[in-house]
Amino acid sequence: MIRIQIPLVLVTKIKFIMRIINFSFFKILNAHIVDYPTPSNINYIWSFGSLAGLFLFLQIIVGILLVIFYTPQSLLAFSSTEYIIRDVNNGWLLRYLHSNIASFFFIFVYIHILRGLYFKSYFNPRKILWYTGLIIFILIIATAFIGYVLPWGQISFWGATVITNLFSAIPIFGKNIAQWLWGGYAIDNATLNRFLVCIIFYFCNNRSCWVAFTSCIIHYRIIFRYLFWL
Repeated sequence: MIRIQIPLVLVTKIKFIMRIINFSFFKILNAHIVDYPTPSNINYIWSFGSLAGLFLFLQIIVGILLVIFYTPQSLLAFSSTEYIIRDVNNGWLLRYLHSNIASFFFIFVYIHILRGLYFKSYFNPRKILWYTGLIIFILIIATAFIGYVLPWGQISFWGATVITNLFSAIPIFGKNIAQWLWGGYAIDNATLNRFLVCIIFYFCNNRSCWVAFTSCIIHYRIIFRYLFWL
């Protein structure tokens, strides 16, 4: 019988790797990604909700890197966007990653919604789940619109003009709401600054952040309740 002696250094490294694997954080990742318990009656179409969440996380990371070089000033915003693409190292990659991740994110969200419509998830006992999802969807659309305005090109400027003017059609308070969004009597530097603040803090200047957070908690809690009977 041949005995193989493993060097002590290698044994130490193996023990160190095993300790890392057994660390609680990695246990959580393994429990939620690899060995996640799921019912046998679902298929891959149920994955698009989590894929949308993953792409949203990537979008936030890339957006933070972009905003480092962005200038929220009406005369310099478009120039700063060009500067990111042309002069920042790999800035073009970050810019187009941000744009394409947003597109894929909405594709996944629409597939997720269509799956809910196909399986009639809007009926009892999942009405609250559907309503919280709609709230999240409205906030996603608002955030995407604000991000579309930030480059401050011609399409961004006139897109902001058209969409914000829609609020002026609301009776009595419409003009006041539009002027509050503009930060004045027309779309200008104050509007751009307000939009940047909104997209960075995800509407932290009002209660929508708490509405979104509460909706997400209720949304995923109901999912777990009906999938795993918690």
